[in-house]
Amino acid sequence: MVDPLAIGVDVGTSSVKAIAVASSGAVVASASREITFDTPRPGWSETDPRVWWRACCEALRELRTMPRVAEAPICAVGLTGQMHGLVVLDRADEPIRPAIMWNDQRTVAEVDALERELTPAAIHEMTGNRMLAGFTAAKWRWLLRHEREHARRVWRVLLPKDFVRLMLTGAAHTDVSDASGTLFFDCARRRWSEEMCRAIGLPISHLSESFESSTPSSRVDAQGAAATGIPEGTPVVAGAGDQAAQAVGSGIVNEGTLSCTIGTSGVIFAATRQWRPSERGVLHSFCHAVPDAWHLMGVTLSAGGSLQWIRDAMCGDIVQLATARGVDPYELMMAEAQRAPLGCDGATFVPYLSGERTPRVVSRPAGAFAGLSNSTTRAHLIRAVIEGVTCSLRETMDAVRACGVPTDIVRLSGGGARSGWWNQLITDALGCPTQVMVVHEGAAHGAALLALVGAGHLPSVEIAAQRAACGPISSPSPSAREWEGIASRYAQVAGLIAQ
Repeated sequence: MVDPLAIGVDVGTSSVKAIAVASSGAVVASASREITFDTPRPGWSETDPRVWWRACCEALRELRTMPRVAEAPICAVGLTGQMHGLVVLDRADEPIRPAIMWNDQRTVAEVDALERELTPAAIHEMTGNRMLAGFTAAKWRWLLRHEREHARRVWRVLLPKDFVRLMLTGAAHTDVSDASGTLFFDCARRRWSEEMCRAIGLPISHLSESFESSTPSSRVDAQGAAATGIPEGTPVVAGAGDQAAQAVGSGIVNEGTLSCTIGTSGVIFAATRQWRPSERGVLHSFCHAVPDAWHLMGVTLSAGGSLQWIRDAMCGDIVQLATARGVDPYELMMAEAQRAPLGCDGATFVPYLSGERTPRVVSRPAGAFAGLSNSTTRAHLIRAVIEGVTCSLRETMDAVRACGVPTDIVRLSGGGARSGWWNQLITDALGCPTQVMVVHEGAAHGAALLALVGAGHLPSVEIAAQRAACGPISSPSPSAREWEGIASRYAQVAGLIAQ
């Protein structure tokens, strides 16, 4: 008898990934499709939602042809994806305009206006968070102000992964973790905030019913089955926003175990069993994919993105050498960075290339070097970028600790976790033990684990999260004490830039 598989689908920014996972938690197969988004104006990011659906269909059809998947029964599907997007549909469930994505920055004026109208304290009281340009609430206000004809035609407001659900099942649903990132969700009570919806002019009738993440909320319909190859009637669980899903896949469901993910952005994620938003909304305070649990999260917008920037701006010869040797250019960049001493002889980098979220809100590009001298070399600059990103993550960790959340161990994942040297820097800077994740399917893996719970093959999300595979524990080295001075200097420079 062939064991049933769960499917996890991740609607990402640059790709859509579909994976098949056994009840043991092991990844059996995966398929993906690259996607692009449009930038019609500087600071704008948009995608036609149908692009996501077409990519999903292609990835799922490919997945279903793979040897270990073709004949296996599919027990359930879990969905995850980029958060904060605004998808608006008419009464025929057709997109009215391109979706406004999480990394779109057009809404700075709307954020300022909403904070004047409501006050930051009132917004924090209603949602547990502060208003940011990337959140869905500000995008809706922008639509009301700048595209009134489009706003009048709106019948549904969805998040990106939930448009895929609608196409797959015909049902308009969401989950509490993804809904938390809209800023019109009452995270403490795990329901839509009627007060916030009224304040931003959003009819609550436009919103979908929200469910806990592992709840089977719909089933694949005939059209979805024909498009994807997933059998009609297969349960589809509510799923989760990408960070909450990745946390499930990384085993971050109990207090004391945190994650640090370095991709384009950098994220510190801490689970908590009680609702305790950070003061003034310094951290995002959202519902977790675990029932009756929440999480605190801080974001460095340009983490790996800062390293990519210095690669492209200053390391062309390294890229050529890496190509000739058949190695990753980042490997050679890390080797060069190690020629400079810890602390970079005073050189400091602040990674605000795309603005910033945590702990300072910076709504404009403001990356900077400081403390350079005539003895500063490229090695110093590369290392300063790495240390600057690390200091930014440390500031988020300090904010987590200020909320009273224990920080016993941190699990590292993402592209940054491929460097053992950088991992040790992070371990020293955060001041607690770390482990590197072995499975790198991230959010899609978490979505599949949620599907296994919803299908009854795993008893709970907590048990599912125990399937996370980690490497050995690394402890802070004697160099950890030197990070106090490095972090202090970084905070001074970052504070000046953020003013």
